[in-house]
Amino acid sequence: MTDTVQHVEQTEASRSQWWDVWDQFKSHRGALVGLVIFAIIVFGVTLGPFIWRADPQAIPPVVEMIKQRDYRPIYTALWDSGAKVSWANPLGTDNLARDNLARLMYGGRVSIAVGLTAMVLSIVLGTAIGVVAGYFRKFDGPLMRTTDLFLALPLLPLILVASLLFREPLSAMFGVEGGTFALIVALIGITSWMQTARIVRGDVLALKEREFVLAARSIGTPARRIITNHILPNIMSPIMVSATLGIASSIITESALSFLGFGFPPDFPTWGRLLNDSVDRMVSYPERVIWPGLAISLTVLSVNYIGDGLRDALDPRIRGR
Repeated sequence: MTDTVQHVEQTEASRSQWWDVWDQFKSHRGALVGLVIFAIIVFGVTLGPFIWRADPQAIPPVVEMIKQRDYRPIYTALWDSGAKVSWANPLGTDNLARDNLARLMYGGRVSIAVGLTAMVLSIVLGTAIGVVAGYFRKFDGPLMRTTDLFLALPLLPLILVASLLFREPLSAMFGVEGGTFALIVALIGITSWMQTARIVRGDVLALKEREFVLAARSIGTPARRIITNHILPNIMSPIMVSATLGIASSIITESALSFLGFGFPPDFPTWGRLLNDSVDRMVSYPERVIWPGLAISLTVLSVNYIGDGLRDALDPRIRGR
């Protein structure tokens, strides 16, 4: 009976704590609005293609015929007038008469998938390196000097060179789309873990001198159990904040790579690729640049606000004010 009462009390305490976090998060208006906008974007790019069934890569037969027969005057006219808006194409079409709305939704699915996957990789690497460096003194120096080395590297040129070197082998192994996805995720994840590692290391250095950790160490608790049971649960706040900010950073990096032509192939739409394809006709059809740019900006801004709200809600020094 006593065990049951204690279990109920622990459950209620845990539930009350998370309700306090949610109440603090709701008090941050920017974070709440950002959460709503990000949820709308995610649902739009995920469920939108099931409602708007236009093929993002489909080229109308007349365009294919013009391309094959090389009617240059007609093709040039079609190329220059490809952004007409109608009920069949609410956001217009691109230079090959492909539906912009379908390409925007499909590109958002790819960009957000890259951002989430690269964020998970960078958070896992940064947390592991930060915990090991902070808890084990003998690994602190080498790991932190390696972190400083990565921070000193020019990351964008390094990513561009690595993209050229490894694109063909990975494309031959996983296919063009799968290989490019794996390459971009790996490059972004491997080059964006340093900030998380430094933050986690600082928190671990403070936590390992706390009384509960010293007590666990004094009774012979293995280091692995101390890390998993005492250290990691107490550093989830900075990890979650770093995760939200990592999504935004990964989306921006992927968009920059695609915009520069080092990302996904031209027939595989992402938000950065849509920007790249629209630059040549930006003066005549500015809406073709506005829509993917607005999608990137709203996603990054909403994720940053969510990170700010999580930081305030998970910080016990601020919670309850």
